[in-house]
Amino acid sequence: MIRLIFTIIVSILLSLSLMAQHNSVQVKIESGIIEGFHDAESGLDTYFGIPFAKPPVGTLRWTAPQPVDNWDGVLETKYFAPRPVQANVFGDMKFRSERMSEDCLYLNVWAPARKSAEGLPVLVYFYGGGFVAGDGSEPRYDGASMAKKGMIALTVNYRLNIFGFFAHPELSAEAPYKASGNYGLLDQNLALQWVQKNIAAFGGDPHRVTIAGESAGSISVSAQMVSPLSKNLIAGAIGESGAAINPTLFPISLAEAEKTGLEFAENTGYHSLAELRASSTDEIFEIYNKSGRFGFSTVVDGYFYPKTLPEIFNAGEHARVPLLLGWNSAEIPGIAFMQGLPYTEENYRKKVKEAYPDDYEEVLLLYPHGSEKEIELSATALASDRFIAYSTWKWFDLHRKNSSQPVFRYLYSKLRPPLVDQTLASGLAGGTVKKDENAFKMPESVGAPHACEIEYCLGNLHLVKEYAWTAEDYKVSEFMQNYFANFILTGNPNGENLPEWPAASAMDSTPPVMIIDVEPKVIAAENDDRYLFLDKAYCNDK
Repeated sequence: MIRLIFTIIVSILLSLSLMAQHNSVQVKIESGIIEGFHDAESGLDTYFGIPFAKPPVGTLRWTAPQPVDNWDGVLETKYFAPRPVQANVFGDMKFRSERMSEDCLYLNVWAPARKSAEGLPVLVYFYGGGFVAGDGSEPRYDGASMAKKGMIALTVNYRLNIFGFFAHPELSAEAPYKASGNYGLLDQNLALQWVQKNIAAFGGDPHRVTIAGESAGSISVSAQMVSPLSKNLIAGAIGESGAAINPTLFPISLAEAEKTGLEFAENTGYHSLAELRASSTDEIFEIYNKSGRFGFSTVVDGYFYPKTLPEIFNAGEHARVPLLLGWNSAEIPGIAFMQGLPYTEENYRKKVKEAYPDDYEEVLLLYPHGSEKEIELSATALASDRFIAYSTWKWFDLHRKNSSQPVFRYLYSKLRPPLVDQTLASGLAGGTVKKDENAFKMPESVGAPHACEIEYCLGNLHLVKEYAWTAEDYKVSEFMQNYFANFILTGNPNGENLPEWPAASAMDSTPPVMIIDVEPKVIAAENDDRYLFLDKAYCNDK
């Protein structure tokens, strides 16, 4: 009996302790009062699932997002809202949201307790996933660790795949700006407008907003920098692997996008916009999945995108703000370029000649091939450059030459530690997938693969349980996060106990690059001739 009473008392005390650590907290924003949690241990207030737009359903499917309606009473914002509708494309994304829905336009806020916060800088982070997958609830994007550095951190949901980027002549005809597509990018823009109107209520400064993202999130940052709708809403930008520049998820012409959308609709049995809108979410998503499409292109629509990124940067019409950007040392394996062929001299020359029939000798000099190992490294470099590194370099080059604001460039090179569970394998977008013994065995990575830096720079190794993190990993995370945090706080990554990171000057042919590894160091860029060649190959040098 005494033991039972003791157990009950302990349970009550534990419950009271948890309640004390997670009290409810309220704040009034433009649309009404919201209620989140205050965590006494971290000193942070969190609000998850704040609506920033009307649900894009029914007649609002495939329209620019509309500001959310006001509500009466108190809206509880304590749990992650539904994620955008998406397929399990990468197999390695981990979500804390419970379900998917077209009604997905919500954002999440991590903020130092309001009573101690005024005029704080703001980080708005856009998730990656190729514009076909992703969600602001992923643990690797969690904003608590960054908020503890003295800022307010947000993640933002935006529409994906057919729901976020579908263009069609009838959609263009009905839109007030006479274009269609780009709905996911317009969602991001409305979220940035929401930040301008509401962030002061959380203690933030609307004039100190830095946008950041990785992969499609980084591409989104480059897009928001050049859009006339967004360029005046930001004070800084961070890009991790990717820019919306040929060949990386770049915008196509409206006419081409409309033609693609019309053909898609007619080939799947839909002959009018009314029919498409009358269909259920599941019906639309099923025909999209059966089509085998990997999303739809963004669009030079004369509204969000008045021109291509190079044209806007060269005209000086972009956001002239401090920029920190870079990419990883082995974004994609060399077998992607070799198409599975062994790393032999004959095979490598064959693949280079196929890709660059008129310039293959120059490519072989830029990406050398003296041994099997050198071929593997060169094939990895060429695959990575063609995939995403070149477009990020071009963004870097355009901004430093068309702005007086500082630009800081990195190369992330930390190799991943082993997986805790050896029945798993590393996935394509940063997480893990179950090993398939019958599948092609991926070679050991020769560098840092795509997306692997996210949990390091946001200080979230402890939330990603799949890898056997070491003291070295936590060391790399500490200084990478501090570089990012300093940049958000001041517009400059440099700070106490960090190796000096110089900005790149406009015309330096070997600009400084911060190598982010166990021992960070600055080197002069060694391989920019590769990017100058690709600049011509992709006709972006005009």
